[in-house]
Amino acid sequence: MDIFDVLTMIGGLCLFLFGMNIMGQALERCAGNRLQGLLGKLTTNKFLGMLTGLAVTAVIQSSSATTVMVVGFVNSSLMTLKQAINVIMGANVGTTVTAWILSLSGIEGDNVFVQLLKPTSFTPILALIGVVLYMFLNNSKRKDLGLIFLGFATLMFGMDTMSDAVSGLKDVPAFQQLFIMFKNPILGVLAGAILTAIIQSSSASVGILQALSATGQVSYGAAIPIIMGQHIGTCITAILSSIGTNKNAKRAALVHLSFNVISTVVYMTVFMIVKMVFAPVFLDMAADYLGIAVAHSVLSILSVALLLPMAGLLEKLVCKLVPDAPGKEPEKKVELDERLLATPTVALEQCHNVAMDMAQSAAAALLSGVRSLSNYSDELAQYARDHEEKSDIYEDVIGTYLVKLSTHQISDRDSAEATKLLKIIGDFERISDHGVDLVISAEELRNKKLNLSEAAMKELSVLSEAIQEIMSLTLRAFTDNDLEAAQSVEPLEQVIDGLKETMRTRHMIRLQQGGCSIETGFAWSDMLTNLERTSDHCSNIAACIIDVAQNNMNLHQSTREVKADSEDFRKQFNAYAKKYQI
Repeated sequence: MDIFDVLTMIGGLCLFLFGMNIMGQALERCAGNRLQGLLGKLTTNKFLGMLTGLAVTAVIQSSSATTVMVVGFVNSSLMTLKQAINVIMGANVGTTVTAWILSLSGIEGDNVFVQLLKPTSFTPILALIGVVLYMFLNNSKRKDLGLIFLGFATLMFGMDTMSDAVSGLKDVPAFQQLFIMFKNPILGVLAGAILTAIIQSSSASVGILQALSATGQVSYGAAIPIIMGQHIGTCITAILSSIGTNKNAKRAALVHLSFNVISTVVYMTVFMIVKMVFAPVFLDMAADYLGIAVAHSVLSILSVALLLPMAGLLEKLVCKLVPDAPGKEPEKKVELDERLLATPTVALEQCHNVAMDMAQSAAAALLSGVRSLSNYSDELAQYARDHEEKSDIYEDVIGTYLVKLSTHQISDRDSAEATKLLKIIGDFERISDHGVDLVISAEELRNKKLNLSEAAMKELSVLSEAIQEIMSLTLRAFTDNDLEAAQSVEPLEQVIDGLKETMRTRHMIRLQQGGCSIETGFAWSDMLTNLERTSDHCSNIAACIIDVAQNNMNLHQSTREVKADSEDFRKQFNAYAKKYQI
């Protein structure tokens, strides 16, 4: 083996790691909605949680990514520590899928059908299809599918390149001595752990071991301890991701490490006893691609079988290792954890959940402001201000998070959803501002000892009821993605516009007839403006929801079309106009 073989091996390794990364990211984007559904069905049932972790990891091809995601979920209180333990155990089994895929490279035989199963036979076709899908089509789903094919073809090409480059090592005495040395189980575990910690992927390190097995110098006696060490080394990613998290998230990362360390210690002890007492012949046999995949899967399944029944004890262990500080208040949950950005679809769903909390706060501020016009109290005024301040904080947090999310590669659907949320949170924030402005108008009347006329109060009560209904429709449209409710907002908004103009005209008449003072008129004008602008923001939110549902982000295009030729719009408008007569 010369310097050119070394360079070829390095190039093959780089292609292998790059292909695995590209394929995993594309798989994650394609499986976004399914991934979200799987994680949403988590229960405290051990078996279901374990299957969830297995399925998610099998899809995204990375137990490290799954574990980092779990740390983020626990840090955001989306998942309990008990649920996290089961998912992490399942992830350890799910990651073995990659080794089985790579074992296809070891298929040998002269039969045509057997040859067709070899990656070198079909990956060129997949690469061609991938290039066509990625370069010549605009649909993001098809582009991601193309990246999956290209990533798979790249990693398999890198695998074959590595295998060919290292094949000459079988005649190098130093290489033979290296793997004889690794027959010492302790050294094998250390080698596997260090390599995996460096590249932060047990799937990749198993692939490298499979490539080295092409030399015929890797025995099962050396491979099995290395695989055990790889299970420990892959924990480094979760440990690093837990830095700066709350105690439960740190415990989730420690569960991953404890699970792999305990299972490795137990089975390493069993392995050494079997080796010394029985000295099985197969330990000296040369491992191949398939054998390493089998060993990887068996060790992972045995680890889960050992510790899944003891998940409760594992939870108690990490709680003792990371104890709660005595007398300290419980840690606040992190609403939007940046670790979730690694899975954009899940991060976006959490953004939507937080935005729903913001919508409730904005509505609370607005409705408190409306009630204060007829029944003012200091408690009600403070309640409106508290929720307005909360809405401001929400807008800043969600907006900043969505900007960070936009730097990641996300699907067209997720991009449209992110754009919708960015627009909508601005409208909800302004609604909360109008709630406080109404409180200020009520305080102005109270402090100056001004009273609205009986006719004005009756008109105001009608407009207030209309505002409460449009706010309720808007909340339902946003929180439930209810298109029927969204389509009912615009007709009511038009009725509210008409009410405002009518009430302003009537105020001018009362002013001329001496039934109202100029000072009262200023406060009246402010109240009408704030109430009418609230309905405008509700209209913006409803229009945005409809636009996204129709894959059209042209602001208000949908509402213009509805008003132009919709019989339903006219019926709803007439019904609301009749309901809110003054």
